[in-house]
Amino acid sequence: MKVMPELSDFRLGADVLASDGSKAGVLASVLVAQEGFGPQAIVLKDDRSLVGRLIAAERLYITDEVMIPISAVESATHDLVRLSMSVEQIRSQRPYLSYRFKPLTAGEAVLDEAETLTGGVGLTNTEEVADKPSGAIEIDDDENVMLGHTGRRLGRVQELLYDKGELVGVVITPEGFFKNEVVLPIRFISRADDMALFADLDESEIENLKPFIG
Repeated sequence: MKVMPELSDFRLGADVLASDGSKAGVLASVLVAQEGFGPQAIVLKDDRSLVGRLIAAERLYITDEVMIPISAVESATHDLVRLSMSVEQIRSQRPYLSYRFKPLTAGEAVLDEAETLTGGVGLTNTEEVADKPSGAIEIDDDENVMLGHTGRRLGRVQELLYDKGELVGVVITPEGFFKNEVVLPIRFISRADDMALFADLDESEIENLKPFIG
């Protein structure tokens, strides 16, 4: 993996610039290794692209998000993510998410028809397919940070802080424990999946979490 000195801060929702300096989209999520949380790719959301396009040959609905390999990230700071790829190269990347049609059971077919008749989307016969590296997990904006196995939410993810390619902390928003954004050091994160991060720390350690100053 290429280590980049300027890869320091992935603020979810930050602007992403193409190689010519033009805005390519915003940072939707970061794909990290399940072991060690090393960055593997980012997911870029292009607001100008078409949403829900249908690839008839594959029977897939595709969205406006594409995966960019971490090797194409020149820098990632609090304000901006800069890429070495042109806008044309970015838009030629495979869609990150797609929705593949799947057979419905009799019960699902009834629900899908009812939803469509009442103005719903009617997509209960689709399954989401994410084009991500093997063993990678996705960290999204506002992803839950759970307190151990208590079922209590410590906060929600806002930023990922890196030092020379290694995750050192996660910036989280308050969830009843504190009033301002704080930095949760990586040593407290015991495990993670696509839905949440899990932190193991006691109340005194929670009180000692340092405020984040961007």
